[in-house]
Amino acid sequence: MKRLILILLSTLALEAADEMEELYLKNGCSSCHGLYAEGIGATPRLQGKPEGLLKERLKNLKAGKTRSAFGTIMISFAQALSDEQIDKMAHWLANLKKVEPEERYELEYYDNTGDGAS
Repeated sequence: MKRLILILLSTLALEAADEMEELYLKNGCSSCHGLYAEGIGATPRLQGKPEGLLKERLKNLKAGKTRSAFGTIMISFAQALSDEQIDKMAHWLANLKKVEPEERYELEYYDNTGDGAS
């Protein structure tokens, strides 16, 4: 019986994760925060941040509150989320792990001659 309950809970957790990943990509979050919410440039990292912090920040943005000039962009995105989606998104982001592909292109030798560097 315990095993059945664990399987059911795991299945529900995976469905919720898929739902949040789809919402994250559909809303264009990845274009600023990165595919794994790792942050890009001045855009903050969301991956692995405390769930409570993420939830509070999203709820404040939904209410139209921000502490940064870039935050004004986020207000409309946060306002499109329900309170339930905010809770689920905060949980998903807090537990998100960056996945590195096993096979990556690696430079073994670097020669900067002729690249325009001075």
